[in-house]
Amino acid sequence: MSLLDLTPDELLTTTRSVRKRLDLTRPVPLELVKDCLRIALQAPSGSNRQTWHWIVVTDPAQRAAIGRYYRQAVHTYLQSEGACGSLYPEDPQRHAVQKRVGSSVAHLGEHLGEVPVHVIPCLDASRAPEYNEAGRWGSVIQAAWSYMLAARARSLGTAWTTLHLMYEKEIAALLGIPEGVTQVALIPTAYSLGTDFRPAPRQPLDEVLHVDTW
Repeated sequence: MSLLDLTPDELLTTTRSVRKRLDLTRPVPLELVKDCLRIALQAPSGSNRQTWHWIVVTDPAQRAAIGRYYRQAVHTYLQSEGACGSLYPEDPQRHAVQKRVGSSVAHLGEHLGEVPVHVIPCLDASRAPEYNEAGRWGSVIQAAWSYMLAARARSLGTAWTTLHLMYEKEIAALLGIPEGVTQVALIPTAYSLGTDFRPAPRQPLDEVLHVDTW
């Protein structure tokens, strides 16, 4: 599989949450997903414990079932006070971006079950001491991000979402996830419709940077 011609900076600044531009009709080879996960396993891991596990869901019936739970979760979320589309009403430009994000979330809510691959990173909490929450979650989240970067380089689109966790127990039962193993996210994965992604709108660095003191 040839990689996109992206510099490291281009890769890092154009790995976007892809929802509306996921190709729902094109199969994704399992070996391609495995290639991305092999790269993900090189990410930092607290004390090198490597307490991560990865569930790759390709079965149509299981994806459809997860999609039904996800649709309900998205509906609940979008009706909530803190939904992305309602944020920053005092800033028209930023609010317009948030409304587009809300539309994108709603679209994925309707179509997640059709996305050809669901990747669910998990954490074996029984093997991850709770020295602090940052160390615990930091032993899997950056690996999931590495997976998303590797996928982008291979013309795959992904999105980071945790809304399915409203139904974590039901999905754990569906997938046979054992007690003590926590789902961290759900990463829908599909070929993207086009690869011409641009950097996302972000706050200026000076608004969030603190040097030496707050």
